[in-house]
Amino acid sequence: MSASLALLFAAQAITIPLGKPPARIEPPRAPVERSGPAWLRACGDSTDWNQPAPPVRIHANTYLVGTCGISSILITGTQGHILIDGGTEQGADLIADNIRRLGFKLTDIRFLLSSHEHLDHVGGLARLQQLTGATVVSSALAKPVLASGVVSSDDPQSGMHKPFAGVIVGRTIVDGQALPLGNLFLTARTTPGHTPGALTWTWETCEGAVCRSMVYADSLSPVSSDAYRFSDHPAYLAAYRASLAKVAALRCEILLTPHPSASNMRDRMAGLKPLFDPDGCKNYSARLTEALDQRLAKEAAEK
Repeated sequence: MSASLALLFAAQAITIPLGKPPARIEPPRAPVERSGPAWLRACGDSTDWNQPAPPVRIHANTYLVGTCGISSILITGTQGHILIDGGTEQGADLIADNIRRLGFKLTDIRFLLSSHEHLDHVGGLARLQQLTGATVVSSALAKPVLASGVVSSDDPQSGMHKPFAGVIVGRTIVDGQALPLGNLFLTARTTPGHTPGALTWTWETCEGAVCRSMVYADSLSPVSSDAYRFSDHPAYLAAYRASLAKVAALRCEILLTPHPSASNMRDRMAGLKPLFDPDGCKNYSARLTEALDQRLAKEAAEK
């Protein structure tokens, strides 16, 4: 080979494309390992509905974005996001601030969901709907309460709550119905008991090859006005017990609840209890079944 040809091949070799640079891997936003302790420092033992708390990534695309005393769950997707529960009217802006703090756009939220129709969980939905333009999805029984802002007369806590700002419900959903959005796929489970229109939500969330079955289980606690007796409403009581059994039977690896304290979030954020617990829903249901049985025993003793 001549010297000139050697130089020509060398020049050509230099121009061979080396390929695209490797894609930049974005670090997780607010990972629980770092933000869990921050949440604990902010909240401690507080269950205050409106005490600010930092956002925490629970797993993959699922974030806790509520306050110390009230949960709000953001699930992010490729074609928009879903938010479950809007806190109080005051708490709505705290939730919005947490979503912005994570770097997500409020206008990318497509659906606003709820657990149950009490002002501490849905009082902020009107404000959040205003900020996001999202469609509110609820059960048929919760729809008139969300629209009017007034708890229904058959709710065990009827008369205990002041009215909240009503919201436009764009879609109702039934037991076992899926709510798909891009790569997101949530399923509604009707779980009356704490309220008539309560819903429990389930979904899968994956980080690489590690997927977790998530459950946002409704409160299901036997709290009522002084005049209400669960034993005087046998059909409602039967539905209540069916809800407890339904939650216990769910595939449930990470349990979340409308009040963080109900699922021991303080110890879980501190690393004293695991976030991943396949028996979480079963144990949650057992505790609430015991609480209901105690309530019924009290009612019987007061006759």
